[in-house]
Amino acid sequence: MSKIKVMLVDDSAVVRQVLQQVLERDSDIQVIGAAADPLFALTRMQREWPDVIVLDVEMPRMDGITFLKKLMAEHPTPVVMCSSLTVKGAQTTLHAMAAGAVAIVAKPAVGVKEYLADASNDLVREVKAAAQANMRNVRVRSPMPQQPVAAKLSADAVLAAAPQATRHKTTEQIVAMGTSTGGTQALEEVLTRLPRTSPAIVIVQHMPEKFTAAFAQRLDGLCQIEVKEAADGDLVLPGRALIAPGGRHMVLKRSGFRYQVSVMKGPPVNRHCPSVDVLFRSVAQVAGRNALGIIMTGMGDDGARGLKEMRVAGSATLGQDEATCVVYGMPKEAMKMGSVERELALDAIPGAIQEFGLARDEALRRKPQGGG
Repeated sequence: MSKIKVMLVDDSAVVRQVLQQVLERDSDIQVIGAAADPLFALTRMQREWPDVIVLDVEMPRMDGITFLKKLMAEHPTPVVMCSSLTVKGAQTTLHAMAAGAVAIVAKPAVGVKEYLADASNDLVREVKAAAQANMRNVRVRSPMPQQPVAAKLSADAVLAAAPQATRHKTTEQIVAMGTSTGGTQALEEVLTRLPRTSPAIVIVQHMPEKFTAAFAQRLDGLCQIEVKEAADGDLVLPGRALIAPGGRHMVLKRSGFRYQVSVMKGPPVNRHCPSVDVLFRSVAQVAGRNALGIIMTGMGDDGARGLKEMRVAGSATLGQDEATCVVYGMPKEAMKMGSVERELALDAIPGAIQEFGLARDEALRRKPQGGG
């Protein structure tokens, strides 16, 4: 197999040097060029076009978002944004994701060299995921020592499996969604089409710390339903979607006759924090057949096992189909495990969520008085 050709575009010479060193430690990646701004990059790219571009946001002569829009209009190419780990940086990067970027790599304002070296596995993973992206499904909206790969933990590291007997019956409906590469646009496509009467929704989108708050805020301004970054103890309510904060796992809990979420620190599961498997397992345990699980675009297998646990617990389960995924990885693995009852195109998922709510409401209306 040929190597993944990467172009680096960042106005910091230190960042360019570190990014190149980190990426070229992986035998599957070749950095074919590094430029201080997009205009220099375009000149270099005319000689050899990259498979993936790692792009900064704020640069002289042309900013990253303007460059990204130009790329998407003239030569769609997978782009990984390398953005400042600040509130401002997060908000700007979300505009870039809406413009067609497929992933985010965070960098702090200080200590960049050490931080990027520590986060090398994340960087390599995002570049490899971007290289697999189906750009037809990306919609425009607007010398260091080798680090060992971290052990791939299962959801057991955060939440122990529970026997069937511990699951509770309730009439409250829950929709649990998990997604990764390409997921920011996919979630926008789904959530903006839901009415205020939609069932309660809990979501894990693989995204760095600081960025999930900006992402939730952006969606909240676009959607009829309320969308917020989850905080520990938040109630799970109809017409509300809670997004797990970056760097924290989120689990569903019972609180009397209602659901709420618990947000906690923990080790990465399937090398992710938050992890879809952790959320799905908790939903299986406390919601069971009153839940709908949906696994969407993303690389890897996070969520596949948890969705299987949901299905065993009686939950309805859906997977996004290959034709509409940016990266058909997570849904593919879930299909292989028998976790998915049926696959749907992205544009059919909002309707399936509404049907889930209507079906449950109809079942409750038909339930005989005094029935168990």
